[in-house]
Amino acid sequence: MPTKMYKPTTPGRRNMSVLSFAELTKKAPEKSLLEPMKKNAGRNNLGRITVRHHGGGNRRKYRVIDFKRATQASATVIALEYDPNRTANIALIQYEDGKKSYIVAPVGLKVGDVITSGPQSDIKPGNALPIGNIPVGTLIHNIELYPGRGAQMVRSAGAMAQLMAKEDGMAQVRLPSGEVRLVRLDCVATIGQVGNLDHENVKIGKAGKTRHLGIRPHVRGSVMNPCDHPHGGGEGRSPIGRPTPVTPWGKPTMGYKTRNKKARTNKFIVKRRNDR
Repeated sequence: MPTKMYKPTTPGRRNMSVLSFAELTKKAPEKSLLEPMKKNAGRNNLGRITVRHHGGGNRRKYRVIDFKRATQASATVIALEYDPNRTANIALIQYEDGKKSYIVAPVGLKVGDVITSGPQSDIKPGNALPIGNIPVGTLIHNIELYPGRGAQMVRSAGAMAQLMAKEDGMAQVRLPSGEVRLVRLDCVATIGQVGNLDHENVKIGKAGKTRHLGIRPHVRGSVMNPCDHPHGGGEGRSPIGRPTPVTPWGKPTMGYKTRNKKARTNKFIVKRRNDR
């Protein structure tokens, strides 16, 4: 989906770009697949801010996405739609019995295409099948971590993973970050790369657009008082006064690993993303 550039008629329009949405075929979402979304930003019942820098934004409803693909039948793509809750576009599919559902739209999926799910599915974009039935070297997305739970990895725009090897009931999958992880062969994945590749080329352009996304302004710690932030205080523009920057609560923010060294899932990581 190409991007559309604006003429610099105002400072906010200068360098702004948006997606053209040329691939989308339907504007209004399917009402039967909508759910209300509760906002979890701002203050709690005591009036204290518990989630910083969130609030406002356009109202939106959640589109119920079928990440499990448990219905082992063929379905026809009847529309491609925008989803305000994720970077990828979504596809509205309809099964032979009339049931409709949303899936994350991969690259190359078009209206009228027939997709299937199940062990006997062909290796083509949009089909979902167990990793044990997918050839080594195939590009995949929407990967389950636990059988039957639904896809949890590789779901954002332009993301793709690669199936590297299969051995002893486990598959080695190289994730977009470069990490190689073990996944059970009976976990389901979808063939292809997630669509909306040009999402990373969009330039916000103006401050108001981030407010539409529900993101409020944030203030640098170095301009705060010492009681509000560890970087605060001093006369004029002062350095932070610490070896590394820290959060408002004193935790290091550059290169500090927050993953638990005794995490139960460490045994499934074959290669870390930052290993040379």
